[in-house]
Amino acid sequence: MLNNEQNNDIMQNFDIEQVLAAFVKKGYKTAHFADGAAAAAYLNEQIDGCTVSFGDSRTLYNMGVYDLLAKHNQVIDPMHPEPGQDFFEVLPLTTQGEIFLTSVNAATVNGELVNIDAIGNRVAGTLYGHGKVYFVFSVSKLCADLEQAIWRARNVAAPQNTSRKGYRTPCAVKGDKCYDCQSPDRICNALVIHLHCLKRAEAEIVLIDEKLGF
Repeated sequence: MLNNEQNNDIMQNFDIEQVLAAFVKKGYKTAHFADGAAAAAYLNEQIDGCTVSFGDSRTLYNMGVYDLLAKHNQVIDPMHPEPGQDFFEVLPLTTQGEIFLTSVNAATVNGELVNIDAIGNRVAGTLYGHGKVYFVFSVSKLCADLEQAIWRARNVAAPQNTSRKGYRTPCAVKGDKCYDCQSPDRICNALVIHLHCLKRAEAEIVLIDEKLGF
């Protein structure tokens, strides 16, 4: 198995236009931006007067997408609960909405997407029930193949996500790799791989050169 550094070395040999073409071949629309600010402006322009739900995404949080969209859309985001609500009360509400916005833990240059989830709200939102799904992520999450993408999701993204939530899993405490633990704080409970855009679904890849998220 390649480590993350080796994967990054391999990634330098891939052309971004080829990566975008791979996603188009898989049935996705695509957009490509130099930084998060430009991508956020694009999403703000595309999404207007809609009910919008968010997955638990640090990428979108850091881009300030919620603040932009909330000015002219009805937005449901567990990371921005209404007064009197907490994170877990908002989660069921994210099944609603015309638009679903989320990121990924990893993706491949061949057009595959990988997400790990603890409760299921984030991966559920990418599978069914919304008019359109936007997958917004940095090129830093691209991997050479599906095996490497799964490795990244478990050994790079998951430890950082558990750590930011203050969980006491072995990966969060040691900060190095997945231990396939049985901790009550474990977040690696569901692994969803999008091999292709789903039938009768509209989905768009928003790829960003700036490093964002985990």
